[in-house]
Amino acid sequence: MTVSPGVLQALNVLALATGVAYAVLAARRIRYCWIVGAVSSACAAVLAGLSQLPMQAALNVFYIGMSAYGWWSWARRSSHGELNVSLWPHAWHLGAALAIVALSLASAYALRAGTAAAWPLLDSLTTFFSLLATWLAARGKLENWLYWVVINTVTIYLFAMQRMWGMAVLSALLAVIAGAGYVTWRRRYLAQGMEQVPA
Repeated sequence: MTVSPGVLQALNVLALATGVAYAVLAARRIRYCWIVGAVSSACAAVLAGLSQLPMQAALNVFYIGMSAYGWWSWARRSSHGELNVSLWPHAWHLGAALAIVALSLASAYALRAGTAAAWPLLDSLTTFFSLLATWLAARGKLENWLYWVVINTVTIYLFAMQRMWGMAVLSALLAVIAGAGYVTWRRRYLAQGMEQVPA
């Protein structure tokens, strides 16, 4: 499929703008982040598909569906308009990481055998860890931001190698915003603890 350079540029700009808006709104725990996130994901899915990154394309299609879940989940978990932040047990992180590595190895093998995927293992790892991080974000788990710092740092390289410069810039910005998001959500988590202490 051939797409004009103008359309590609417009998709890159829209993905960048809405992707940054999503991360900023999510860091501030504003539920509208899921709407702009869906727009960003739709653009990114098209761009990844055109750049022979099938797992990234599939991931962004999944994000569109997760946006609806995130919107619903945050509304349900809010207390007086504020999203409650919680932690995920360490053992669950370890179990999830081991499962994702095994799944990524299997996925990379299948992609090498049946597609022209450019970076099968890296594409698979970032995709499956992104699924976990998105689910953690939708559940209001603090650690989602730490995953995003690592994932976005890796995807800077992945997208740059495929000359997807707009997406590489977006990943760099998102890595920085994820760090800020962690700080903001941690403050909220600690404040919740203080609110529960009897006066």
